[in-house]
Amino acid sequence: METIKVGNTLEFSRLVQGFWRLTDWNFSLNELAAFMEACIGRGVTTFDTAEIYSDTECERQMGLAFKTAPELRGKIQLVTKTGIFKQKEGYGEFGYYNTSYDRIVESCKSSIQRLQCGYIDLYLIHREDPCFDAWETARALKDLKKQGLIREAGVSNFDPFKFDALNTAMDGTLVTNQLEWNPVCFEHFNSGMMDIMVKNKIHPMIWSPLAGGRLFSSDAPECVKALKVFSEIARQNGEAVETIIYAWLLYHPAKVMPISGSGKLERLDMAIRALEEVRLQHWEWYKLYAASGQQVLR
Repeated sequence: METIKVGNTLEFSRLVQGFWRLTDWNFSLNELAAFMEACIGRGVTTFDTAEIYSDTECERQMGLAFKTAPELRGKIQLVTKTGIFKQKEGYGEFGYYNTSYDRIVESCKSSIQRLQCGYIDLYLIHREDPCFDAWETARALKDLKKQGLIREAGVSNFDPFKFDALNTAMDGTLVTNQLEWNPVCFEHFNSGMMDIMVKNKIHPMIWSPLAGGRLFSSDAPECVKALKVFSEIARQNGEAVETIIYAWLLYHPAKVMPISGSGKLERLDMAIRALEEVRLQHWEWYKLYAASGQQVLR
């Protein structure tokens, strides 16, 4: 499995296994540990989660799996996130962001306790906070690194301006921006964020590379158009549509790290095949780029 240097201290597998929907998989602890070991056996050693996933339950279950099979922790790179919270009292339940110093430090320590992992390899600020103080957030992340609680820091879903603000406050040490990018979502691709990643030799992690399954089930015009073209290219190459989608993402010079969010190993195998066996022709990338009708070559 190809690896990517992330910051000064980490090597990530080019493909990442995500645990966003872990609680939907209905794994026993032994089954979860076996699934993790199977990912590692395939060379996929980077695992992604977040405290907000299933209201901390995903972290807790992963931690129990690490306790069940302690040897797993030394084989992986663990990514988790903070910054999204739910207010459950007073005004009814609603979500909000908090990237203050105390909240970040408290969340990090709580995540480590739930994950039973000792430290976090990469800690991400989960969403851009409209009310965030970049210097305060940076101070929290720097202190966590000094204390050995995290090895590297990054962000998720940040626009170019907030990324630049926090990266400046972090002395240029942010190591990734985890972004949504797929055949029907180009928000961050078109914002200039991908260009900033390439410019700074920072490799973005990509969440929802298959559009959360929406590409295959929605009758929205952009999904229908994209699926038709991706299916055509897949037939011509003798590959599954999912494999071609991963190949399309992996072709980009930013050297993105797509996150496979399925609990089915055959889904992960499709991504691995895209990385190791499939190489799109340059013109095919552009045909797929314009497939949803959202993108126009000028």
